Amino acid sequence: MRADRLVATLLLMQARGRVTAAELAAELEVSVATARRDLEALSAAGIPVYPQPGRHGGWSLVGGARTDLTGLTAAEAQALFLLAGPAAGVSPAARSALRKLVRALPAPFRADAQAAATATLVDPTGWGERAGSRPEIVDRLQDAVVRRLRIRFAYRGAERVADPWGLVDKDDIWYLIAGTERGRRTFRVDRAGELVVTPETFEPPAGFDLDEAWQTVVGEVEEKRAGTRAELLIEERFAWVLRDHFGRHCEQLEVLADGRARLRVGAPTPRDIARTLAGWGAMVEVLDPPAVRAELARIGAELSERYQPRTTP
Repeated sequence: MRADRLVATLLLMQARGRVTAAELAAELEVSVATARRDLEALSAAGIPVYPQPGRHGGWSLVGGARTDLTGLTAAEAQALFLLAGPAAGVSPAARSALRKLVRALPAPFRADAQAAATATLVDPTGWGERAGSRPEIVDRLQDAVVRRLRIRFAYRGAERVADPWGLVDKDDIWYLIAGTERGRRTFRVDRAGELVVTPETFEPPAGFDLDEAWQTVVGEVEEKRAGTRAELLIEERFAWVLRDHFGRHCEQLEVLADGRARLRVGAPTPRDIARTLAGWGAMVEVLDPPAVRAELARIGAELSERYQPRTTP
């Protein structure tokens, strides 16, 4: 969807010459913060978009208003397609927009622009994982967000009424950030059902920014995910494996003279940490806390009892 907006933004600016983030947001039916981020992304990608401060300011294209995209240089066209290409890979509408944009470019630029659009591929599926599928209700939720329509849906056995403020795709899992009678809530979309989009409209909170709201959610979730912390020793050459597994909840504190690294890892419970480390056997030494050491001892005792050699009569 972002590629669609980037193309529409360029065309709108060329038609009007100058626009404000608020005007762009109203035209494209997105938040002012989203419109501003898109403008900044175009500028950062090398497109000649620049802001003009002041009461009658806004955002303009260098060279003034134009009716087509032939004013773009070869480098600028490549930058735009590199920016939009990955998004177009998952959006039929975005692919259509890019095809139209290619036709608007000068002939010498088209081959490079098309190559740039296919230079990057986004594969959200992790190694060893099955490819996820986009929940069917995402499109309907996106429409409700844009049109600011209140929704009703089933969630964990109860009916919920909410104002959909925004959607987030994190690691191929969709989340809805919405306002409810109990305040802001986050819902995992693939767990929602029986969606009804009502004709009732709503206004999002003044100053609401989806990026900021999501970062708050991420911070709260990650704090819960690291409710237990443990310090351990492992050969420094293997430390990267634990960093890869624990992610942001793994911190290397020091490397000892014997070549072992002292790490601090985090997970929701002592059992979660112990389960991850048990397969390392004696290669990992947990220093603290006692609860994790006790869980490892319990796991070891259970395995020892289960897999003791059988004696023959």
